[in-house]
Amino acid sequence: MKKDNLYPLLAKPIKTEGVYQRVTKEDGNWEFLNFEARLMEKGEKWKGFTGDNEYAIILLSGNFKVISDKGRWETLNGRKDVFSGIAHTLYLPRHTSFELEATSDVLDIAYGWCETDLDFAPIFKTPEMVEIEIRGGDNSTRQINSLLGPGSNCHRLVTVEVYTPSGNWSSFPAHKHDVRKVDNEGNLLEARLEETYFYKTDKPQGFAIQQIYTQDRSLDEIAVARNNDVVLVPKGYHPVVAGHGYNIYYLNFLTGSDQSLANTPDPDHEWIFDSWKGKDERIPMVTAKMNGKNGI
Repeated sequence: MKKDNLYPLLAKPIKTEGVYQRVTKEDGNWEFLNFEARLMEKGEKWKGFTGDNEYAIILLSGNFKVISDKGRWETLNGRKDVFSGIAHTLYLPRHTSFELEATSDVLDIAYGWCETDLDFAPIFKTPEMVEIEIRGGDNSTRQINSLLGPGSNCHRLVTVEVYTPSGNWSSFPAHKHDVRKVDNEGNLLEARLEETYFYKTDKPQGFAIQQIYTQDRSLDEIAVARNNDVVLVPKGYHPVVAGHGYNIYYLNFLTGSDQSLANTPDPDHEWIFDSWKGKDERIPMVTAKMNGKNGI
């Protein structure tokens, strides 16, 4: 069988300051999805224009304020790091000029963007507004914070942040979203989505292991993801396990055929959904009440 190894699966940080991580749609051989992460010092400004794209800016740590031709926003209860609270999310529609300024000593942000031909209003979502889902069970329990979830008033972008405790599995049982499928009534069963996993670890030597595979195993690879790495999911199933001793955070950006997370589980592992006996008591790992309590 011919192996499909044409896709880059792991992107390492490109530098230690400024824009330190970047994945473009060309890197993923994608139609839509782009991603960057950026470090800024207090008073530093990032001036941008969304052009024909919609953007979602996620606060990883610190605080910022934004002045734009569509409105002004400021975070007042940021977090010391991703393990110290829930993200603020700023959605900017196409054709928006903006200036983002760091208001904390260090600001860490990530943002995804994709082309759109539709217009929407900006969205500023504070930690208190974020929906938390506890998904899975036993040692596959994890926390999902819906930052720009399905049904949001935007075109294609979806973004969530996921917390996986030490030794737990995540995105498991494995699922895929690489073919658009609808049932006889036109209900969406699976969306065709491009996706990035951007990782943070609670200790610098921490790591996660992620598999990307197709049913026929023409793609069947393992990526070891460390702090600030990105794993690209071109297609197929993509489960994750957190290294023992290390809590793992990942930020997902998805975009594609629908503003949705509709997916298809791996039929070999669907039985596991009915096997769990309980939830991991370490979850939830973060809440909105934690924000702003670290001198940020």
